[in-house]
Amino acid sequence: MTKRIAFQGELGSYSHQACFEARPDYEPLPCPTFEDAMEAVRSERADIGMIAIENSTYGRVQDVYHLLPDSGLHIIGETFVRVHVNLLGLPGSKTADIKQARAMSVLLGQARKFIHAHGIETVNWSDNAAAARSIKEDNDPSIGAFASELAGEILGLDVLERHIEDHKLNTTRFLIMAREPDYTRRAEKMVTAFMFRVRNIPAALYKALGGFATNGVNMTKLESYMVDGVFTATQFYADIEGHPGDRNVQLALDELRYFTEMVEILGVYPADPRRS
Repeated sequence: MTKRIAFQGELGSYSHQACFEARPDYEPLPCPTFEDAMEAVRSERADIGMIAIENSTYGRVQDVYHLLPDSGLHIIGETFVRVHVNLLGLPGSKTADIKQARAMSVLLGQARKFIHAHGIETVNWSDNAAAARSIKEDNDPSIGAFASELAGEILGLDVLERHIEDHKLNTTRFLIMAREPDYTRRAEKMVTAFMFRVRNIPAALYKALGGFATNGVNMTKLESYMVDGVFTATQFYADIEGHPGDRNVQLALDELRYFTEMVEILGVYPADPRRS
């Protein structure tokens, strides 16, 4: 029986590209939203999910951080996709013909220099592959889309300009999520991801994080955001190098729990070689 991997977007999206590169033996299952992709895994319509979490140029995918704590899913892996932004158009069209281009705001923010240099009007779209499909349906040579080459291949569109992203190391990080956790030590370098909420006392964050410094645990990511619509409840997402079974990680997490209201392990997984 073929295994399925759910992702946000349409066939030809960068999330589809991530699925193809990281899990080529899985059948891709496109979903309209991140929440739909997670629900597909929860409901067993898919075995795992591929969820974008951050881009090296644009930053974090805000919605995902709010969905993670209540998703009921566990992070079992990560993958990094080199995101090349391309201008797609109808067959036979030229770059000079394009007056308007469509894409997700996340992607538009990764090609600002090209957009400005060519005086192109931009329109936010729900999904980059959907934007590419829309220009084919509208059949207007003055409208283009920013998307992957994969989207162009699937839809029969021309790639008018290749690799127009502002930063040549433009990369998106994806989390691979499943219904059940996998805490086995599957590689020499492991990553532990968790959420926590500090107690509302002076210097709580400073004290909570002190255990990672004193125990030699490298924290590679720390993100904060408000929860429940109030300014006093700040939640944090963190990635650290190491496994919960490591003595120094155990000690650091124990100290963290002392200064927090909540600590929840979201996943333990091998570090992707491209992380460095």
